[in-house]
Amino acid sequence: MSIEVKNLTKIYGTQKAVDNLSFSIPKGEIVGFLGPNGAGKSTTMKMITGYLRPDAGSILVDGIDMLQEPLKAKAKIGYLPEANPLYLDMYVKEYLAFVAGIFKLDNKQKRIEDVIELTGLIPEKSKKIGQLSKGYKQRTGLAAALIHEPDVLILDEPTSGLDPNQIIEIRNVIREQGKNKTVLFSSHILQEVEAICDRILIINKGILKKDSSLENLSNIKESSDATIKLQFKETIEASWLLRLSAVKSAERDGRSVWTLVCSDADLAKKQIMELSLKKNFNIVSLESVNGDLEHTFRELTK
Repeated sequence: MSIEVKNLTKIYGTQKAVDNLSFSIPKGEIVGFLGPNGAGKSTTMKMITGYLRPDAGSILVDGIDMLQEPLKAKAKIGYLPEANPLYLDMYVKEYLAFVAGIFKLDNKQKRIEDVIELTGLIPEKSKKIGQLSKGYKQRTGLAAALIHEPDVLILDEPTSGLDPNQIIEIRNVIREQGKNKTVLFSSHILQEVEAICDRILIINKGILKKDSSLENLSNIKESSDATIKLQFKETIEASWLLRLSAVKSAERDGRSVWTLVCSDADLAKKQIMELSLKKNFNIVSLESVNGDLEHTFRELTK
């Protein structure tokens, strides 16, 4: 595994920003890291990259322990932080040469030219970073993260501030890099995650809520079975619902909300309405449930 996180915990005062978090990512996989603001995404990324020390847990990068051999582990990582700190008085090529020097690259000039082309910086390569638009500053940060050809890429909101055309270009860069690298990136743009990722991790209040391939989410969405959430004012037995020909299964949670798996959602809704009229049941809520990423995110983080 290129990234192995086990029982990772970070506490600020009385608040657990990251709570016993564990996951692993193999080489060649692009993983979207999702969660609402304050969920612990950036804190987790900072710990994986060695910028923050966890209060508990372990981090392995390409089998190297980040806590025991931080410099060796960091050399394997390319990191684009959310804030994207840059030296604004330096020229783009000058800054990339500075970063290449930190990593002691032998082929420094070639790598600078390669990443400038890769990230679409050619039109702005001779400008000072302070003169760049936010989108080109973001590209400069990405170029710096890629310059030493890391095995692992950690990208915190990599498309922030980019226009639609730039987003597509950076998306293609990330997708191409993901063929032979491990990529973990966070984004609030769910369509972006669906377009790039093989897998998603959703956290809320520092706790891992979902670890799934996008293919599995898609299979749920495209399944011939439909899911309906139903709540009656009255307490009823499952047998009433299972008598409906369109209902295949019925489960009730602690709030008396029924989750129905149906062969046909429209037919099931019609039959539920007929049942409620016949038995004088009062429907509090009745809605279809989609199995897509947006619904999953909302259900797990609301």
